Amino acid sequence: MKNIFYLVLFSIVLVSCTKEVKIDIPGYKENLVIDGNIETGQPAIVLLSTTNNIYSPTNLDAYLEGFISGATVIVSDGIATDTLVEICTDDLPAGTEEIAAAFFGIPVEQLIELHLCAYISTSIVGEVGKTYSLKVIHDGKTHTSSTKIYQPKALDSLYWKPQGSSSEFGFSWAKLSDIAATNDAYRWETKYISDLNFNKPFNPFFNDKFFNGLTFEFAYENPMSYDDATYPEDFRGYYRVGDTIVIKFSKIGIKEYNFFEKKYNQMYSGGNPFATPTNIPTNIVGGAFGVWVGYSPAYDTLICKF
Repeated sequence: MKNIFYLVLFSIVLVSCTKEVKIDIPGYKENLVIDGNIETGQPAIVLLSTTNNIYSPTNLDAYLEGFISGATVIVSDGIATDTLVEICTDDLPAGTEEIAAAFFGIPVEQLIELHLCAYISTSIVGEVGKTYSLKVIHDGKTHTSSTKIYQPKALDSLYWKPQGSSSEFGFSWAKLSDIAATNDAYRWETKYISDLNFNKPFNPFFNDKFFNGLTFEFAYENPMSYDDATYPEDFRGYYRVGDTIVIKFSKIGIKEYNFFEKKYNQMYSGGNPFATPTNIPTNIVGGAFGVWVGYSPAYDTLICKF
C-alpha cells in the first residue's frame, strides 16, 4: 500500500508540472522567385513567380496565379546587354507549343488556353567560358545574379546492360573521368531519339565530392518508362533492348548545384515528419529566391543492345 501511495503521489506531481508552450509562427511574406537559365547555343530564359503560403491551396489554379509578368529582365555577357522579351503561352510562335508545354510541365491543350509568360533573350545565346549577369527589376526592387558556362565534360563511354535475371531490360551505364583540379557538378537528362524534349531521372544532379579526380562508373534509370503503359510493372525504370536514347550531360557551377541538391532533398522528403528541415540556398542577391544557372551540355547516343 505504501508503494502504491508513493506511485500515485508521483503521478500527481508529474501532471501538475506540465506547462503550456506557445510558439509564435511568423506570418507569411510573399517573395519573388527567379528560375533562370542559359546554356550553350541557347538564349537566356527566365521565369518569375511568387512564393506560396504553406496554408494556401495546392492546386493548378494556385500554381498558375503565381507567375509574374510586367517585370524588366536584363542579361549581359560583359560586352553585350539584352533586355529580355516577354513571351506568353497564349501568343506563341507556331511550332513552339510542345517545347513550351514541356518547359511549363502542362499539356499543350491546356497551355494554349492560359496566359503564362517567360522572359527570353533575342540577341544573347550561351557560349562556353563566358559569365552572364542577370538583373530583374520588379515591384520597385532590383535582384541580381551571375553564372558561368563552364567547359563541358564528355562521358568516357556509355553502355547498356541487363539487370538481374532479365535479358530484355536494363539501365544505361556511363563511365566518367572527373577532373582533379576543380570541384565539379553535373546534370543528367535523357530522351528517346524520336522525342522532342529531354526528361530528368529521379535525382538528375550530382557533384564530385566522393570521386574528385577519379574514373568511375554509374547507372541511371529510364524516367520515360514510368508513364509508358507498355512497360511491365516490375520493369518500370529500365530501358529495353532496341531502345535508342540520347544523353544530355551538362556541367554546372557548385553554387547552382547546391540550390538543386537542397531543392531535390526537400521535394523527396516532403511529408516526412522525421526529415531534417532544409533551407534552400540561392545565388540571387536582393531578397528573391531561386537560381540563375548556366549549363554546358555534352551529348551522346546509346543503342540498347548486347
